[in-house]
Amino acid sequence: MDWLTAYKLPLGRWIKDRVEWLLDHATWAFDIFSDNLDALINGFIDLMLWPHPLLMVALFAAIAWWLQRSWKLALLVVLSLLLVINLGYWTETIQTLGLVLFSTLVCVLIGIPLGVAAAHRPWLYHILRPLLDLMQTIPTFVYLIPTMIMFGLGVVPGLISTVIFALPAPVRLTCLGISGVPVNLLEAGQAFGATRHQQLWKVELPHAMPTIMAGVTQCIMLSLSMVVIASMVGAPGLGIPVLRALNTVNIAQGFEAGLAIVVLAILLDRICRRRDSGAGEPH
Repeated sequence: MDWLTAYKLPLGRWIKDRVEWLLDHATWAFDIFSDNLDALINGFIDLMLWPHPLLMVALFAAIAWWLQRSWKLALLVVLSLLLVINLGYWTETIQTLGLVLFSTLVCVLIGIPLGVAAAHRPWLYHILRPLLDLMQTIPTFVYLIPTMIMFGLGVVPGLISTVIFALPAPVRLTCLGISGVPVNLLEAGQAFGATRHQQLWKVELPHAMPTIMAGVTQCIMLSLSMVVIASMVGAPGLGIPVLRALNTVNIAQGFEAGLAIVVLAILLDRICRRRDSGAGEPH
């Protein structure tokens, strides 16, 4: 086996050389992108932190009732967020929520159009599939290192790593939903003279919407699962107290911060879940 290991492919060195080349020639671009994105995210978080916490609790409860028409869910939102405030993790929870919402927005803006294009062009999906597999299976720390080197510490490398990890979900499920539209529906649209644009917006997307929303919900959960890893590169939120609890073996702090993450995950899942047309109550 010595002859096989003696001629190791310099994959790591190639990647290192490319990253160093980017740093030598495009540092100014990375700095501009990082500064603007950091200001945008932190401005969004500061905007949510500006009102009184109880006012934000009422606003989130109203949003939950408006989306799901369930007073039980609205009451769950109120009680859960009051528990978070009582534990002293309101600021960290809002910071995590802002990062999750922002990363989900980026994933949706990129993933849904890419999934639609891949559904209409099988050759594109064959190209994207190994890339999506790589994005979902490669250890997060592998691409966390170059993003930290290029963009520095803070929320930006955490956001980019979260987007890379969560993006395959909306791409795959959007492609699945569009590909699963029955042929008779497409033929009916063509028979009524629908253009490709009308076919997409009035036939394909409405039929695929449950699958697409499942991808969005999965994207939210995947983004939330990255909060601890993102905190390792300076991203604010609930990952920081969890990381501190791990470093100091603080069971109480770890449990409380972890409970706040669980509460946020449950609320986001219930609020973003597709509402049944009948009962209107969450299941």
